[in-house]
Formats: sequence, structure tokens, C-alpha cells
Amino acid sequence: MTVHHAAHPLSDQQVAERVLKHIALGTTDMGAEVWREPVENYRSQPRLEHEISVLRRFPTPFCPSAALPENGSFLARDAAGTPIVAVRGQDGKVRAFRNACRHRGMRLADGSGCANAFMCRYHGWTYGLDGTLRHVPHEQGFPGLDKSRHGLVPVAAEERHGLVFVTQEGAGNPLDALPELIAKDQVLYATTEREVDANWKIFLEGFLEGYHIRSTHPETFLPYGFDNLTLLETFGRNGRITFPFKRIKKLADVPPAERSVMGLVTYVYHLFPNALVTVLSSHTNLVVLEPISLEKTRFVSYTLTNAGHGGSAEALAAAKRDAEFVGNTGAAEDRAVVAAIQRGLASGANDAFTFGHYESLIIHFHKTLRAALAT
Repeated sequence: MTVHHAAHPLSDQQVAERVLKHIALGTTDMGAEVWREPVENYRSQPRLEHEISVLRRFPTPFCPSAALPENGSFLARDAAGTPIVAVRGQDGKVRAFRNACRHRGMRLADGSGCANAFMCRYHGWTYGLDGTLRHVPHEQGFPGLDKSRHGLVPVAAEERHGLVFVTQEGAGNPLDALPELIAKDQVLYATTEREVDANWKIFLEGFLEGYHIRSTHPETFLPYGFDNLTLLETFGRNGRITFPFKRIKKLADVPPAERSVMGLVTYVYHLFPNALVTVLSSHTNLVVLEPISLEKTRFVSYTLTNAGHGGSAEALAAAKRDAEFVGNTGAAEDRAVVAAIQRGLASGANDAFTFGHYESLIIHFHKTLRAALAT
């Protein structure tokens, strides 16, 4: 079967039917073209700076809505090299700002928490959750200061599909139509950050194909899944790859309309340009890949229980077991591979990487990125 291109991803029942057909025929989804991506595009500093400008111009997931559970909740981190803080105001609306005091540029918020206002630790300038400058100590020392012009600098924030999207620059790239990705009952229970010694695109590419499963994960993922059997879908700038587990075969005896694939597949959604939502057996991750340099990426992960499972002790325990297995086995193997690819760039062996018919989501990403760079 060919890659599925549509406005929306396949339904769970369509996924089940398509996977069962592949199992019966010994096939997998395949694209129509082969792509050659110049290695120089992974090693060029001007190219990286241009890519970071794309990350700033497009709506990009910043955090799950669940990271801002109540009015006053905030989360601060660097996104595309820019300090950003997102906060849920007293009116329940999520806003985002450049995380810098308007007096001397001091970072206002660190990490996450809950606050009624943001006060600069340097000189005490204080801002409301809506960004307005509320208080300047010894204000008489700043004659003519117009506080209405010295509020926090906003960036566009939009809360949809269980995610908070931030667009740092411009407004010419609207958010694509997406399915509901994170439900209201899902509970955020862990946030992690780590640096990986690889270019952000090399890291991203590893999520978008299953051609490597047998050789990279022979004792971790392969015993539960298939060798090179995936579903590939694109919708707008975005995509989804589905990794079925062997236990999905039991759905062959279930009427098509009654089939549920929960726990029988892993969904990996790629949200252009640099974010992924992974839905595994018992937990869900929002992963954001932040370029630090040509050779380093900050891996930011928000881990939640799955939809329909809520935050019960049983759901949390299952999510933690699932996440620990994935993180300590297959994910660790993937990180080792992408770091080795990064080291291999210096060999000069390749002038371009070749992506084939099984790697069509990677091709879709590079084509979309190339188009974005040209605008």
C-alpha cells in the first residue's frame, strides 16, 4: 500500500484493517520517491540558523495543556533559542511571553509552578499574568516611564488538541488541522530534559521510520513488533507513523466496526517542524527537539497517562512501567544510533543521505522544511 495522504489521519478501525492486510500479505506502506538530502545541510551553520528561524515562524508545541492545570500555572523554558514563559491567566486563557524583564532583561521565571504575578529578582519590577507591568519600586526614579509600553513582550499562543502552541515571529503560518492529541483526562506526571550529541534532524528522522527495527532493536522492540511493517500517513505539514504489535493479530476475529487498537499499536505523530506526540501502550509523550548547535539537541519530554485512563494510582503505575521500559531499552538504543550517525558525518563518506520508499515520512519532512526555508 502507498502512503496515506489526507486531511486527517486514519481512524482506529481503518488502521486495524490496513495492518491486518499487511500482515496477511507480508507487505508494508511505501512511498513513491527516493530522496537525496545533502550532508552539508546537517553541517552548515547558516542553514541551522535558517532552520531555527522556521521553528520561530511556525506554530510549535511548547507544552501539554496539562502542564498548566490551573489559573496561575506557568512553565518556562527555551524554545528555538529564545527564553519563553507560558502561563494560564486568572481568566483561564493561556498566554506566552518572552521571558525577560523590560528593565534590564533579567529572566523572570524558571521551571514551572504557580504564581499570582512575576517579580524580577533583580530590581523587583512586577508583572501580571497578562503581561502588564504592575509595579516599579521607587518609580519616581523613572520619570516619564509609560508602564503600558513596558509590559512583557507577548508571543502568539494557541491552545488546541491538548497542546499549547507558540509562534514566536509573524503570523503567516496558521496551525494545520490536527486530531485531538491529548485528552483532558490525561495526567502529566514527568518532565525530562537531556542533551543528545546529534543534529536535531538526525534525531527526528529516527522516529519516522520502522526500517531499522530488526537491526537496531533485535531484543527490545522486535520481539513484540514486526520487521519493517508500518503505516505511513501525512496530513498537511504533519505526519503519523504507526508501529503495530504482534498482538494486533487477535483483531482478525473481531468485527471491523468493534476493533480498538489501544495497546496494540504505537502512534508517533510528527508535528512540523520539531515536535512529536507518541502514544504507547500505557503512556503518552510530547517530545520537542530543540537545536542547541549543529551537533547537539535538547530533548524535552512531557510524559502523561493515556487517554481514558485518567490519573488513578493504577494508571500512573502502568504508565511509569511502560515509560521506564521504553526509555531504558529502545529509546536508549535510538539515542546511541543518532549519536553514532553524527560522529559519522565527519568521515566524509557521504555527500548525501539516501531515503527510500520505507522512509517517506522523512522525505515529507525534508520537502516541507525546504519549502518553509524558501518562504
